Amino acid sequence: QLSCLLRMVTLHGIPEDLDSYPKDLLLFLSPSDYSATGSCSQYFNNIGEANLDVLPRESPQRKQLLLEALACLKIPGTQINEENAEILGRLLCDLAGEYIRSSGGILLKDLSQCESFLPDQEEAIRDVISSGNTTFGPPAAWSAFTLRELAGLIPVFDHNILQQIPK
Repeated sequence: QLSCLLRMVTLHGIPEDLDSYPKDLLLFLSPSDYSATGSCSQYFNNIGEANLDVLPRESPQRKQLLLEALACLKIPGTQINEENAEILGRLLCDLAGEYIRSSGGILLKDLSQCESFLPDQEEAIRDVISSGNTTFGPPAAWSAFTLRELAGLIPVFDHNILQQIPK
């Protein structure tokens, strides 16, 4: 339905008020198409607010969106800073484990909003948390507030992490 709606909206070219349309619609538009009305970082900022689950998790379209976002933001290597994490929004949920490890604890709070994780991502999250080298500190220093902040990650925690968290 969304791709059909996009065809109708763009029948006579890309409308100037594209940002006023639902963000989910942009999932079916390429960044180069969007460039007529804004920058690629603006496009991916909007995509980050869209419901990515409209596209299947491992779909070529979704993978391509992430690759284009990383290229647009000129992210060298696998480290994501806070500013880029904010722009990527829900696209962070598709980052490979190497990005999660390299970025350290910066991504944890954002990742806790994700619906599910691939095994590679789960392992990376556990590695980052176990290192204790995050803004939340080691699990032994966590409070109820910390657990609320990271609630979406709790299913990923293994026995070693859970055992360290104070009762």
